[in-house]
Amino acid sequence: MQKHKMAMKSMGPPKVEVPSPKDFLKKHSKEKTLPPKKMFDRNEPRKPPVPLRTDHPVMGIQSEKNFVNTNAADVIMGVAKKPKPIYVDKRTGDKHDLETSGLVPKYINKKDYGVTPEYICKRNEEVKKAQEEYDNYIQENLRKAAMKRLSDEEREAVLQGLKKNWEEVHKEFQSLSVFIDSIPKKIRKQKLEEEMKQLEHDISIIEKHKIIYIANK
Repeated sequence: MQKHKMAMKSMGPPKVEVPSPKDFLKKHSKEKTLPPKKMFDRNEPRKPPVPLRTDHPVMGIQSEKNFVNTNAADVIMGVAKKPKPIYVDKRTGDKHDLETSGLVPKYINKKDYGVTPEYICKRNEEVKKAQEEYDNYIQENLRKAAMKRLSDEEREAVLQGLKKNWEEVHKEFQSLSVFIDSIPKKIRKQKLEEEMKQLEHDISIIEKHKIIYIANK
């Protein structure tokens, strides 16, 4: 029983801070405090005074501008406002904005349409420069290691030879008997399969890589 007994599982923590007797709730302690009172002055004006009976507005001020002629000249000399292009897609006459619909060839009429961005040209130049540096590094290492690069004619000849060997092995594999009931037949079949698999692997490598280097022994 003492082993499985856990702390603070029966009656709460053994030590609790007892509140101070001075911090008791007092009357009206949670009520909101009001702003201080302000003395009301009855004589303080709240609105502008009413004009006197003897006050008269300013009269006789007239403008010499001819508004009729000015408006007519503005209309005649002004540029006519073009109507907003719209399109109707239903028989009920629902109108929509034509510019934001995607029906107007907006982007192909730009001056820079179809032009390669400057940052892409810069990145292509950097990639080309890095490739040239890598090729020069490889060439230098190959010269140091005394390696020889196969020409296109030699590569094609090797590839055709491998394909011819694969055809011969494949022809010999097809000439096997249907029933493999002896151990020598099984060994021969496995040997031919391994040779065909190795030839296919070599052919795929040579076809995948156009540049091949061989070490001079």
